[in-house]
Amino acid sequence: MRARTVVALARLLTAAVCLIALTHRLLWGLGSQTIAGENFFAYLTVQSNIALMLLLIAAGIVAFRRATDPRWVTVGLALVLTWTITAGIAFALIVWQAELHGIRMYVPWSDLLIHYWLPACTALGWIVSPGHRRVPWVVVPISLVFPLVWGGFTMWRGTLIGWYPYYFLDLRQVSGFGEFAATSAIALAIFALIASILVLISRIRPLHWQGVPRRALRRARALRARGR
Repeated sequence: MRARTVVALARLLTAAVCLIALTHRLLWGLGSQTIAGENFFAYLTVQSNIALMLLLIAAGIVAFRRATDPRWVTVGLALVLTWTITAGIAFALIVWQAELHGIRMYVPWSDLLIHYWLPACTALGWIVSPGHRRVPWVVVPISLVFPLVWGGFTMWRGTLIGWYPYYFLDLRQVSGFGEFAATSAIALAIFALIASILVLISRIRPLHWQGVPRRALRRARALRARGR
């Protein structure tokens, strides 16, 4: 079996697992009969994982047909991974703080998949899969657009319904605007850091073209040279 076929199947399998995890988490949340469960799609984690699932389906189809990924696949995966990995870090910090304050949080298996395993496995597959391209540095500032737009809409919506998907966005649950601003700035810094790490990893030559047939490698290099 060709390496790119393995990549394609792995991407489609990961997308299927993501769909199963999201469906379970939705049903579990609705079963809790809380406002959080009713606002399942308001979470950045959920939105970014839906984007991850759709992109993996498209990337899996591309891997069946091409020896190398088009730039939009590599850039798209870098962006979505930035969001899902950062969301996983934020979730881990929230669970950790809850335990410090003696608050018991039940974390279903679907949450573990969405926040930890799917981002980690997808990132590993993205790093070692043959045929992916270098990620341009412009991805770092672009990666901040989605969380900024999501944050602005969430704050506006929160004033209307009195609920926020994450406690640190609710000024009633923090010490004031200063803590809110500092936490938001730290979150954006983590987004930028994760994006920067992914850009650097994509530029490591042994991983950059690992497993690509020589003919496809020469063809891809020629196409890149013409585009300059």
